[in-house]
Amino acid sequence: MASDSHIETVLVQIRGKVQGVGFRLSTVRRAHMVGATGWVQNLEDGSVEAMVQGTPEQVDAMLEWLGRGPPNAIVRGIDSERQFIDKRFGSFQQL
Repeated sequence: MASDSHIETVLVQIRGKVQGVGFRLSTVRRAHMVGATGWVQNLEDGSVEAMVQGTPEQVDAMLEWLGRGPPNAIVRGIDSERQFIDKRFGSFQQL
């Protein structure tokens, strides 16, 4: 990953038909493809939450993909909020 000064961290919530469609596994695969780190998990309200960390380009690529999701998903909304944290994730994983 690039130097810390070029690392962004974004907390994302994805709403719609996003559980039971392989969203988390597909998100992990996409993150590995673009080189982003962080995590993804299902929430009790039926949405999916992800913490995405990487270069601005990696984060943008993930946000663009999360807005679509895998083929069987129907994304109805996405909210993202930049986080200012010191933690650096070593990989991207499903929680």
